[in-house]
Amino acid sequence: MPYFRYKAVNAAGETIEGEIEALDQSGVLERLHADGCIPVRAIAVGTNRPGGRRFRSGFGGGQLPIGDLALVSREMATLIQAGLPIDRALTTLASLADKPQKRDFVKAVLEKVRTGATLADALEERRDALPSYYVGMVRAGEASNNLGTVFERLSELLERTRSVQENIKSASFYPIIVLVVAGFTIAVLLTVVVPEFRPLFENAGATLPWSTRMVIAAGDLLRDFWWALALAVVGAVVAVRWHYAQAGGRALWDALFLRLPVIGGLILKLEVARFTRTLGTLLGAGVVELNALNIAVRTVANRSVAEALSTVGARLRRGDGWSAPLRDSKVFPELAIQLIQVGEDAGQLDRMLMQAAEIFDADAQRTLQRLLALLVPAITIVLGLIVAVIIGAMLTAILSTYSMPI
Repeated sequence: MPYFRYKAVNAAGETIEGEIEALDQSGVLERLHADGCIPVRAIAVGTNRPGGRRFRSGFGGGQLPIGDLALVSREMATLIQAGLPIDRALTTLASLADKPQKRDFVKAVLEKVRTGATLADALEERRDALPSYYVGMVRAGEASNNLGTVFERLSELLERTRSVQENIKSASFYPIIVLVVAGFTIAVLLTVVVPEFRPLFENAGATLPWSTRMVIAAGDLLRDFWWALALAVVGAVVAVRWHYAQAGGRALWDALFLRLPVIGGLILKLEVARFTRTLGTLLGAGVVELNALNIAVRTVANRSVAEALSTVGARLRRGDGWSAPLRDSKVFPELAIQLIQVGEDAGQLDRMLMQAAEIFDADAQRTLQRLLALLVPAITIVLGLIVAVIIGAMLTAILSTYSMPI
């Protein structure tokens, strides 16, 4: 999504500046209003920054990993629920911090709180180190005098997000190793083993079968021009990343990803789980529905899904509820819509949203596990076929060279 540089006046009357990722300028204004700020200007400055999925910190150039932020939120919830004032809770957190990044973050927030700012205003100045929904939830918790519960919900949301990310990484680790070993094996076979047969064929003086000539040519190409092939791969990756970073390119790629068999369904499940969990957490923390929707949409990574969900706001303002607009968006699965409708009818929308998130998270994890479980034997079969083709080409040449029946 595009980034916008903004200037606004916060609730304390101070001028603040920063950058926000949003679908359009109206999304920036709605987000600033949701955080209690008066917008002065918002100017588009570009598209996604590299590495934007991590929470960037604006102090010392460091980054605050999601696991550290989850721990800080959990500790804040415990200290506030124990009755400590915010400044004492932050002081305690700073003394307990085991990493310089965490300590710098907490101390920066503490210094701002000691000047008389609210905790949400203090966090506002560290927005680059936080996910999009963090400040809005803290502000809602302060307004409802329910800050301890809000921090507890935030820690649960962050820990769940980290768990999903780690599961995906750990599940993909083994297939990546198999793929690397397979590629290395084929490269050694083509560049080391196959050339050993060349003198044999040259001495025989016979015409080699086309399959053998192709295998030898592939080995020569890989051995003599490996650097060009490596540059071509790197160039292709850089070109794709650059195109994906453009607004139009990202929309094109994201729409393409959703249409892929199996992969598209997996992406949609993960996005639905992320959206419903964030929305349920925000609504449970007392955030106004429209503000909660705008914040939750910004957590959706797929541009096509985010654009479809952004149309729900207008229907929500007209009083159409949640289930009908989500159904008309054409991206939400029917099961999620049914659960949301039940939650609306029972007056427990936040709970049903969290239930939907759990269901789709679990379904996505099962799909991912099955996909990766099939990937390893698929790589093995492809490797076996390639090796068989190479060996078959060599044997065919040897038999034809010595006029043996094939």
